[in-house]
Amino acid sequence: MTQDPHRLTAPAPGDPAAPAALALDAGVEVPGFRDGETWTVGAVILDGQGRAFAQRRGPHRKLFPDCWDIVGGHVEPGESLLEALVREVAEETGWRARRVRRLLGVSTWTGGDGVTRQEADYLVEVDGDLTAPALEWPEHTAYAWFGPDDLPLLKENRQPGEYLIHDLIARALHSAPPV
Repeated sequence: MTQDPHRLTAPAPGDPAAPAALALDAGVEVPGFRDGETWTVGAVILDGQGRAFAQRRGPHRKLFPDCWDIVGGHVEPGESLLEALVREVAEETGWRARRVRRLLGVSTWTGGDGVTRQEADYLVEVDGDLTAPALEWPEHTAYAWFGPDDLPLLKENRQPGEYLIHDLIARALHSAPPV
């Protein structure tokens, strides 16, 4: 499915690009994409104590082994960005994405595999037991909640300049809208 590359606003209620039961705050941007582009999505999930969820990637992962990461992954053929976001949250945590608060940013990066990706990262609220995420073992081997004082830990095993996760979580923590 090719999305309109000029679409920059949230889908209207009932729009098939908006997954069922996913609320979008007013003005949430949903970038469009063209066939042939490789897209990923990410979800920064906050708890009620002002901390952000991150999970450690397994040591045998091709991209970013043993690094802290937010919930997310590749957009599959035929999926919209929001459908992929909902799916990835469920697959990687067992939680249900219920609300997208805002787009934190869109970035372009090339992994060690040589593939260039576009990534859309969102601030997302979820339903579920935040004390017991259902990690995809061995894809992810640990999880933690990161507050402002914990941000330097997100740079573990990252090369200088590979601080996307650190920067996303810092941005979310410092500018999160009230829940």
